Amino acid sequence: MMKVHFQISGKAFKADLSQPLDISIALRFDGRGPNCFYAPLAESSPVVMGDFVGSTAEGGVVNFKNIRLNPHGNGTHTECVGHISREPYYLSNCLEKYHHPARLISIFPRKLEDGDRVIERDQLAEVLRPGETTAVVIRTLPNDEQKLERSYSGTNPPYLAADAAQLLVDYGVEHLLLDLPSVDREQDGGALSAHKAFWQYPYATRLGATITELVFVADTIKDGLYLLQHQITSMQLDASPSKPVLYRAVAD
Repeated sequence: MMKVHFQISGKAFKADLSQPLDISIALRFDGRGPNCFYAPLAESSPVVMGDFVGSTAEGGVVNFKNIRLNPHGNGTHTECVGHISREPYYLSNCLEKYHHPARLISIFPRKLEDGDRVIERDQLAEVLRPGETTAVVIRTLPNDEQKLERSYSGTNPPYLAADAAQLLVDYGVEHLLLDLPSVDREQDGGALSAHKAFWQYPYATRLGATITELVFVADTIKDGLYLLQHQITSMQLDASPSKPVLYRAVAD
């Protein structure tokens, strides 16, 4: 058993690193998996050069493939403020720490009169405490495995109200993870109000803050306190395909 000890709100906790809970959705190249914003599907193809083919299934000696993907549209991804800023910020520079105390919460987005489904400020205030954790994971309800392959494009999925994003900032949350394609409305005229509120862009920009979208939290993972590990690729982009992993926090 591999244990790590850490604190949440001044209280001692431990987590068993041999019991990871992966909340990412595997990036697939067979046309399956979640997709949003009409992004092209992720593709993988072998390199072909003369007699060489980079596929053992096609007679090659190794698998040697090119891939095409859109981090924001093809699956679980983590993004920094470079997603919306004019300045070129890169996730690999903004995310400098990879382990964070986290709280997992489950919420039914509230249906508004116009039909939109929104996570609102008072819903977060009911289940979060100021300064408790630097990361929050939101599982929306109802929760089902269709999230693993759902095409969100043109469906106006649920999203986060701007003042709810501001509450997270006020509570000291630096890393937000949720199982939706975006914290903002699919079509909002470019307002990006929740993104801007969470990153406090452009006037007090929180360069170290991140948003992770399109996670999937199985029902077997219960609401509560966890240690979060962020796993990303080192690309000079505003976002990266990612693999967030939770470890249950137990009072030490």
